[in-house]
Amino acid sequence: MFKRFALAFSLGLMASSALTNSVLAADRGPLQIYVSKAMQTLTVYDGDELLMTSKVSTGKPGHTTPSGIFSILEKRKYHESNIYSNAPMPFMQRLTWSGIALHEGKVPNYPASHGCVRLPNGFAKTLFSMTERGAHVIITDEPVTPQPIFAANLFVPRQPVPEGGLLSDAELRPTKIEASLKPVEVAMNEVLPKAGAAAQLVLDDEPPLRILITRRSQREQVRDVQEMLTELGFDAGATDGVLGSQTLAAIRGYKRWKSIEKDGEILSPRFITALTASAGRGKPLDGLIMVRQKFKPIYEAAIGIREPEKGLGTHFIEASHVDRFKGKVEWRSVSIENHLPAPTLKRLGITEPADDVNRVTAEDALARLDIPGDVRAKIETMLSEGSSITISDSGIGPETGDGTDFITVTRKKG
Repeated sequence: MFKRFALAFSLGLMASSALTNSVLAADRGPLQIYVSKAMQTLTVYDGDELLMTSKVSTGKPGHTTPSGIFSILEKRKYHESNIYSNAPMPFMQRLTWSGIALHEGKVPNYPASHGCVRLPNGFAKTLFSMTERGAHVIITDEPVTPQPIFAANLFVPRQPVPEGGLLSDAELRPTKIEASLKPVEVAMNEVLPKAGAAAQLVLDDEPPLRILITRRSQREQVRDVQEMLTELGFDAGATDGVLGSQTLAAIRGYKRWKSIEKDGEILSPRFITALTASAGRGKPLDGLIMVRQKFKPIYEAAIGIREPEKGLGTHFIEASHVDRFKGKVEWRSVSIENHLPAPTLKRLGITEPADDVNRVTAEDALARLDIPGDVRAKIETMLSEGSSITISDSGIGPETGDGTDFITVTRKKG
């Protein structure tokens, strides 16, 4: 990974500057770990390079290992299960706080665990020594292979030193969460160097970002409704995204005012259309981008989704060889089978599901996103080695919480 960058410049009669990397990237980029339940294998990639594979044993019938996009949340050389009679779990790498992990164990040629991914002796220790907390683990039924992806809508790292100054004085404001993203810090000599002397500007790497692109949930819609009702003089209570008694009373009051109280659904399209018109707002955006760093939420903002009636699918995209000075990055992606149930599709307004990974690609999903310029700038100045993007229609699931990255659990058909 990129450990450190340096900006060197010389002072003379003619002002000039040159960007250089004082420290090159280490030999290895972010590791990508893939588990196939159908093949009972684990594969480790570094970019396009296959580093190693191993047989594994996943969950037996009745204790199926969940499929989806996970991160290593915790590592312990020795751990005992608090669910199954203190069963030993050497070289444990936790994927969920509900009990799923990679660990050393007996590996027959079939699924035999209670839901964890068992690794053979020796291999478990080797993998443990290679990984860090936050490394992604992708669990699927059929095997998948990361492929390079090139799309105009992917984030491109921005130079921390814009033209005309060392740091921009423009402060970007998050749309929803008041989070303070750590500014770039530069170390400079307090005393101006003499002509011909060399000064050095040092920039530390930011921890990798975890980015989730999804659809706005009822929470965001209710927050918008609360804001608009309050602006119009109704007492909708706190802007917390919860349909509490005050908010419901305000909604009923507005509907009586506009004679639409008998339209059935609480947040009906007719009500939303009338309310946004009364508040003088445009049509709400359909998408949401959320960002975590070091297992904590730091930013979220609304984004547009063109043709929202079509599913986006489920895709995982990870950045490597990130160079913020040159504005270069390599992205690799996999698309993952995920069949949403009919009630979920109805709730999300999706009439054309995207469960066929051969029909809806990550490039297709990215091409339908409208990301505002200030949102893009906020993320691109923070982009670093190992940052990742998850695209999912279903949003945040129950496994995502305090002390996790975005965890996306996927479903098989049927």
